[in-house]
Amino acid sequence: MRPANRLVAQVLEALEAAVAPGVTTADLDVLAERMVRDGGAVPAFKGYRGYPATLCTSVNAEVVHGIPSPKRVLADGDIVSIDMGVKLDGFFGDSAVTVPVGKVPDRTKDLLRVTRESLERGIGQVKVGGRVSDIGHAVQEWVEAHGFSVVREFVGHGIGEHLHEEPPIPNFGSPGRGAKLAEGMVLAIEPMVAMGRHEVRVLGDGWTAVTKDGSLAAHFEHTVAVGANGPLILTGRASAAGVAAGAR
Repeated sequence: MRPANRLVAQVLEALEAAVAPGVTTADLDVLAERMVRDGGAVPAFKGYRGYPATLCTSVNAEVVHGIPSPKRVLADGDIVSIDMGVKLDGFFGDSAVTVPVGKVPDRTKDLLRVTRESLERGIGQVKVGGRVSDIGHAVQEWVEAHGFSVVREFVGHGIGEHLHEEPPIPNFGSPGRGAKLAEGMVLAIEPMVAMGRHEVRVLGDGWTAVTKDGSLAAHFEHTVAVGANGPLILTGRASAAGVAAGAR
């Protein structure tokens, strides 16, 4: 699964660098699809249950599944969550990052930092003999300790020859429950965190999920293998220094 996930990491790194005021989410989608296809892969999301794009680009209060649009122009102070996956040689990769657009307030920086750190905390629970719920417990504990909320309606998942596989990986709950982790399992771990309350609703497009209270939301995701000696982060990026160290 390494090649598919390496490509995802490379594309996300390019997208992070491309985010700027005046760029549209459709611009990002065009760049992503070109890089995916040039890499010999196909977009994992495009056509999945009718989804129309390569990326999910969720801006500000949009939590996940925002559809790229030439009308959605990024502005200074926005944040944009970019989620993408590919299929390469029969295997899937999946990762997400939330990127500030220009200058953002300190509390927004805190939201991004804590969400990214909660992913690190969750990944830290990936070990042979651990339980799936250990991951979500670590995420929730870190997020709530900093005054934010874990979105409950969407969860991480297993990944491999299919984009979504067992087991589901909630970002909340008590430890010591759920499937036992075994060497060779591969998991897409993806905390989604709101600045305000955790409740969400889906817009009329049938895809875009937003916070009910209109508060900002962040989303970070890595595809992680259960290694004999701990987690192997398959989608590690140089620009994600805090978690890229685990990519081997």
